[in-house]
Amino acid sequence: MTVYYVNSATGANNNSGTSEDTPFASFWAVENLKLQPGDSVLLAAGSVYNDQLDLKYSGTVSAPITIGSYGVGDAPVIHSPGDGIHSLYASNIVIENIKISDTGGAAIYGGSVSNWTVRNVEVDHTGLAGKAGSVTFRTGSNITIENSTINDVNGDGIWIEKINGVTLINNTVTNAHGTAADAVQMNDSSNILISGNVLDQTGAISTKGVLALIRPVNALIEDNTLVGGGFGVSAQAGTNIAIHDNDISGYGGYSWSYAIGLGDQGDTRDYDISGNYIHDGVWGVAVSAAGTTSYIREDIDIHNNVFDDLSQAALKVDRPASGAFHDNVIASDVTPYSISPAIIAANTFPVSNNTTLDEAQATLFAHDSLTAADTTHVDAAPAIVATHDSLKISADTDGAHHGNLLENDSSANGTLLLRRFGGEVVGKDGLTLTGQYGSIHVDDHGDYSYTLDTTKLAGLSGNVSETFLYKISDGVAHHFDTDTLSISIHVDGVLT
Repeated sequence: MTVYYVNSATGANNNSGTSEDTPFASFWAVENLKLQPGDSVLLAAGSVYNDQLDLKYSGTVSAPITIGSYGVGDAPVIHSPGDGIHSLYASNIVIENIKISDTGGAAIYGGSVSNWTVRNVEVDHTGLAGKAGSVTFRTGSNITIENSTINDVNGDGIWIEKINGVTLINNTVTNAHGTAADAVQMNDSSNILISGNVLDQTGAISTKGVLALIRPVNALIEDNTLVGGGFGVSAQAGTNIAIHDNDISGYGGYSWSYAIGLGDQGDTRDYDISGNYIHDGVWGVAVSAAGTTSYIREDIDIHNNVFDDLSQAALKVDRPASGAFHDNVIASDVTPYSISPAIIAANTFPVSNNTTLDEAQATLFAHDSLTAADTTHVDAAPAIVATHDSLKISADTDGAHHGNLLENDSSANGTLLLRRFGGEVVGKDGLTLTGQYGSIHVDDHGDYSYTLDTTKLAGLSGNVSETFLYKISDGVAHHFDTDTLSISIHVDGVLT
C-alpha cells in the first residue's frame, strides 16, 4: 500500500513520487505505474492539472485505490480537454477532496465499473465539448456519490445507466444546462437510495427536469429538496418505489409539468408517495402518459402529502391505474384531483380523507389546550406528516425499554405532530417554533407540550426516559437538521 504524491508546481516525473519532498509532476507518471490495491494518489493542495487522469487498475473492497489530496489550501484542480477522470473496467476506487472544472467531457466517467465512491468533490463548468453527464457511470454496481457539489455544467449533472446499487447522499446539484439535461438522470438501474440532496434547476438554461428515473427498481427517494425544472421527480415505469418527505417546488414551464410523475415508458408497480411538501408548480402527482400505449399501473399509494400553490390539480390520473389518494392536506385554492371519468366509474383509484390546510390548522388549534399534565387518553389529531410541518421520528432508541410514551408517535409513518400554544400557524412556510410549555426541548427553539397515554405508563414508577432521533425543517431553509429528542418523566408525579 503505497502513497504517491503529485505536485504540478514543484514535482518532477523522474522523482520517486513516494514522499511530499519527491512528488511527481503530472498524471503521466501516475499512469505509468501499476497501481495496487490500497495505493493512494494524492494531489497537492492548490495545484492545477491540465490533463485527463486515466485509471486502469482496480483495488479491492477492503483496500480500494484512492485519488485524493494532501497539504493545506485550496483543493487541487483538474482541467482537461477530455474527461477529468476516466476509467473503464477498474473497480474499488475512491475519489475524494478534489475539484474538477472546465473540462471538455465529463468530470468523472466510469464504464463497466463497480464499488466506486465519489465524496467531497467539487465539479464546476464541465462538459464544454458537449458530452452529456458531468459525473457519469455506465454499467456496473455499487456507486456512491456523497457530500459533493456539481454546478453550472453542460448536460446532466449526474448520469447513471445500468447500475445495480446507487447511493446519492447529501449532494448539491445546481444548473445543469441543456434541452435534454436533468440535474440527475438514472436509467435502468436498481437498489437506489437518493437522500438529503439539494437539486436546483432554477438557473439552468433550457432546462429539462430535476430528477429523472427511467425504469428504476427498488428505489427510495427521501428528504431531498428539488427546485425548478420542467418537473420534480419523473419516476417512470418503476417497481417498488418510495418517494418520501421531499420538498418539491418551482417546477413549471409546460402544461404537463408535475412534481412527481409516473406511468409512462413501461409498466409501473408498487409506489408509496408520502410526506412530501409539493408547492409552487403546476400538477402535483401525475399518473399519466404522453401516448396511447397501454401499460400496467398498479398499487400506487399517495398519502399524507401537503399540496399548496399549484395551478392545476394535486392529483392527475388520466390513464388506467389502481391505487389510492388519501389523507393528504390540500390548500383550499388547489383543485384536489383530476381523474378521468372511466377510472372514477371503475373505482380503481379512490379518493378519501383529504383535508384543506385551513381545516388542518383548525384541528390543531382545537388541541392546543392539551398540556403535559394531561393524564386522560384522548384521540390524537389527524397527523399532518409533511416534514416541513412536523417532527420526523426517524429512529426510536428506546433507551428505557418502556416503549413509546407519547400517545401520538405510534402512527405508521413515524411522525410526531408537535402540540403547540400561542396561535402558531401551520402553513406552507412551516412552523413558528416558540413557547415555553411542556418538557420536550427541541434544539434552541423552545419547549413543547405533549400528551401521555396512561395505558403505557401502567406499572411504571420513578423516572422513565426515552430518546429519539429526529429531523426537522422550518420549511424555508431547504434542509433538514438532525438531532436527538429526549423525554424524561417522573411517573409517580404525573399519575398523582
